[in-house]
Amino acid sequence: MAVITLPYKYLERLTRTDRKTILDKVPLIGSDVERVEEDHADVEFFPDRPDLFSPEGVARAMRGYLGIEIGLPVYSVKPSGIKFTIDPQLANIRPVLGAAVIRGVSFDDESIQSIMSLQESLHWAVGRGRSKVAIGIHDMDTVKPPFHYIASRRSRGFIPLDFSEKMTMEEILEKHPKGRDYAKIVKDFPLFPLIVDDDDHVLSFPPIINGERTRVTIDTKNILLDTTGTDKRAVGVAVNIICTAMAEAGASIESVEIGGIQTPTLAPAERIISVTECSRILGVSLTPVSMAGYLQRMRFGAEPAGADNVKVQVPCYRADIMHDWDIFEDVAIAYGYDKLESLPPKTYTVGKPHPVQVNAALAREAFTGLGYLEVMPFTLTNEDVLYRRMQREQTKGLLHIMHPISIENTVVRTELLPLLLEFLTLNRHRELPQRLFTVGDVVLDCRTHQQAAGVSTHPDADFSEAYASADAVLHELSIDYTVKESADPAFIDGRRGDIIVAGKKVGVFGEIHPAVLVAFELEHSVAAFEFDLRAVPGYPAI
Repeated sequence: MAVITLPYKYLERLTRTDRKTILDKVPLIGSDVERVEEDHADVEFFPDRPDLFSPEGVARAMRGYLGIEIGLPVYSVKPSGIKFTIDPQLANIRPVLGAAVIRGVSFDDESIQSIMSLQESLHWAVGRGRSKVAIGIHDMDTVKPPFHYIASRRSRGFIPLDFSEKMTMEEILEKHPKGRDYAKIVKDFPLFPLIVDDDDHVLSFPPIINGERTRVTIDTKNILLDTTGTDKRAVGVAVNIICTAMAEAGASIESVEIGGIQTPTLAPAERIISVTECSRILGVSLTPVSMAGYLQRMRFGAEPAGADNVKVQVPCYRADIMHDWDIFEDVAIAYGYDKLESLPPKTYTVGKPHPVQVNAALAREAFTGLGYLEVMPFTLTNEDVLYRRMQREQTKGLLHIMHPISIENTVVRTELLPLLLEFLTLNRHRELPQRLFTVGDVVLDCRTHQQAAGVSTHPDADFSEAYASADAVLHELSIDYTVKESADPAFIDGRRGDIIVAGKKVGVFGEIHPAVLVAFELEHSVAAFEFDLRAVPGYPAI
């Protein structure tokens, strides 16, 4: 969730109404007023509406909702005559570039703070912490076009923003606060992305920091916007949102040529949507005329298109519109959620706890009674954590992720114990003893079931503690079990045991093997156990 500061005077000027009206109505477009101060309000918006992350965007939406200015905002874009070149060596580093020229800027303290806050909010909501998208805003009058997006040697130097001395890009990653924050995005590349002007002056080192030379101040009149990243759509969204926000503040937008293509266009997308389907989903009787009217209040272009359709023009800054139902949601907002009739469900049922949740709750209660603290590891993990560090053979029936987004999340967990050891690694700086447990789903052969696991680490953790803790939890769950010697390589030979129920292994306990401790960078011994909750009486036979 993004919390946006809305200065009253600036917002009133842009919205053309008073602050009370704005604060009364802004929650109805999908926000929550967090704080009301003397000169501003802090308002929280959902991350799917990055176009509302600035006073300019909020004012545009409020003018429509209040009926002050309805319909599609039209933003004219003329060519600037400025070109950008892209170095082919950036293809495997940070290949996507978006840019624009913004002229006639008139900054005051509130508007300059607005654009800087919008930049940082987009870095979070659209850019995923700058890894997907990074935005640079420069004083256009301090540099000379055309501009060049190049793959530079790491030893290239320039004066970074907020510093007074020249630094190499490697030094920036080590010494500059922004460099330390975002070094992980580029540090492994042999060359670094860099934007320079025709005189070879550095504008920015994306996604890390701009150059001091192009600092934007209250006296800046013309802006060069650069947006780099790895995702073409996300880069385009960021460019559109910033350009339209600046246009709302009175600036004019000019396109630049990148690879022979003029960007941005700020043109709307068109869709034909069904009035009948919208009426059915919302439970409201609509006509093409009434539905078009509601959409115009939400700043769409909309007009009837036959007896059951509406032709909709989606503004370029509405990145959240991916399906017709997203537009139906805006119809509901304009209609008013408070006007939608509440109806009881047609089918009445009597609920009761699912047996899985009952037994999971009993397990949690037992662990808590022993002084263990619950944690909730991620469902996705990787083979290194599950098997290699644990010295175990890979389980048959492991479910792999088809398109993992990182090497840390490639499979669905089949065990819980390795993930608890990861938690101990993350908490090495905390005081001892540490006793953690988790209860949750695992997936094997594409079937989900529940397991429970606990770990205890301190200098005296041993087999006896693991056995005693496992016995206490199993006893509380009324599990009738026996123990036999285990061969699990994650535990020390002679200090490990298998939990047997009805002749089948359902769990294991013991003292973690020193090699496993080293693999997880743990300094103290660990007593641990894990078992299958399907062993609880009343579950299907294992």
